[in-house]
Amino acid sequence: MTESIFDSILKQIEDFQPTIEAVEVGYVMEVGDGIARVSGLDNVRYNELVRFQNGTAGIVFNLEKDNVGVIIMGEYDTIQEGDTVSPLGRIASVPVGMGLVGRVVDALGNPLDGKGPIASNEFMNIERIAPGVMKRKSVNRPVQTGILAIDAMIPIGRGQRELIIGDRQTGKTAIALDTIINQRGQDMYCIYVAIGKRRGEVARIQATLEQYGAMDYTILVVASASDAAALQYIAPFAGCAMGEWFMENGKDALIIYDDLSKHAAAYRQVSLLLRRPPGREAFPGDVFYLHSRLLERAAQLSDEEGGGSLTALPIIETLLGDVSAFIPTNVISITDGQIYLESELFYAGQRPAVNTGISVSRVGGAAQTRAMNKTAGGLRLQMAQFRSLAAFAQFGSNLDKTTQEQLDRGLRLNELFKQSQYNTLALSEQIALVYAGTSGLLDGIPVERVGAWKADFVRAMRAQYSDLASAIDADAKKGLSDETRAKLENTIKSFNETWS
Repeated sequence: MTESIFDSILKQIEDFQPTIEAVEVGYVMEVGDGIARVSGLDNVRYNELVRFQNGTAGIVFNLEKDNVGVIIMGEYDTIQEGDTVSPLGRIASVPVGMGLVGRVVDALGNPLDGKGPIASNEFMNIERIAPGVMKRKSVNRPVQTGILAIDAMIPIGRGQRELIIGDRQTGKTAIALDTIINQRGQDMYCIYVAIGKRRGEVARIQATLEQYGAMDYTILVVASASDAAALQYIAPFAGCAMGEWFMENGKDALIIYDDLSKHAAAYRQVSLLLRRPPGREAFPGDVFYLHSRLLERAAQLSDEEGGGSLTALPIIETLLGDVSAFIPTNVISITDGQIYLESELFYAGQRPAVNTGISVSRVGGAAQTRAMNKTAGGLRLQMAQFRSLAAFAQFGSNLDKTTQEQLDRGLRLNELFKQSQYNTLALSEQIALVYAGTSGLLDGIPVERVGAWKADFVRAMRAQYSDLASAIDADAKKGLSDETRAKLENTIKSFNETWS
């Protein structure tokens, strides 16, 4: 018995064939301020993930002759010169798929909400080539924001890139949140990327989305102000990869980057630390390419590619309304239009504080239902005439009857566009309100009472006139029929008779 065991062990030793596996290992030459210079990684690729000796991840950012610059994705206090660095053999990627929906994750896709690991076996690179021209088709389906002023005059289409721009505290995030909340039942998945925001603010946003049931179809990607600049830099790319999974699987997704001003600042920080040459306002020379390669990934895919879409709503913060600054002009030139929020309007009580004069959607009526397009067709012109007349009327000149009527109607439309946050409107309600305002059915209502009339009419539409809402919804795609239009007019007239 002892001899057979001995013979078995001896045979195993004789049959053993040693294998040699070459593993590339680098060494930290220099570390500090969230970046490290590493030598010995001759075969590493740009954007490849590496792991430091203390377990912290990093991304290869600079490829130089005798070393590589690595941006550190976490704590770097315990990393020291001489520590080993191992390449992970894969480009920076994040988990994607339905397992992310309803979750709060960091820029690397790690969960932050304490609900356990992400249920996903699929990964996508954070940096990907945007779909080519032949893979796209023109934008022709609306994204209903639920905000009357935007849906009527600055419509957003599925697959569009519409910039939200304005000074701090003018309601940019409020528009983004209202848009997400309004997607309930619209077959749209949402990704909200918080870049450089305070953790308390992110917690409030999460609580708001949960309160309105919006987390059921939303992913929250967080790179807060206390996170490393490297995480803030890759967060929008990570969120975009998550959104592209929906688009490439024939679904519709909406992504909000809040905001790209902080994203550019984070990119400037890591670039300067790695001694890339600075340009205008100390931003590196490729800061335009940074945002163009991100925003170009939003698209409406052709039917052959599955017909999915990714709509991008980037947010840019201006300083004292200066839209001609470096980053704002860059992003304006990349996007398909902008919603411009003005501090003066905000402080004057116009909420949302949208300046309809210089806000524009370059997709236009193609992103509206036919009924809304026909009803709101002359609205921009009416508002433009009102603005020029209001400026003229300030001089106190005597106005003729027609001019005074135009001015009064403009004031009523302005009141109609005022809308409190988290109070979104259905498409049928928007069409009814725009019709009332443009057809003169509100001319008998005092200007200061238009807001109360609007609230009561919307309440009546939801309770008493549900058949009218159904008729408008049924006609939405082909345009209001004469029968529905007459029904709408009679309903508003009868409501005005009883309303006080």
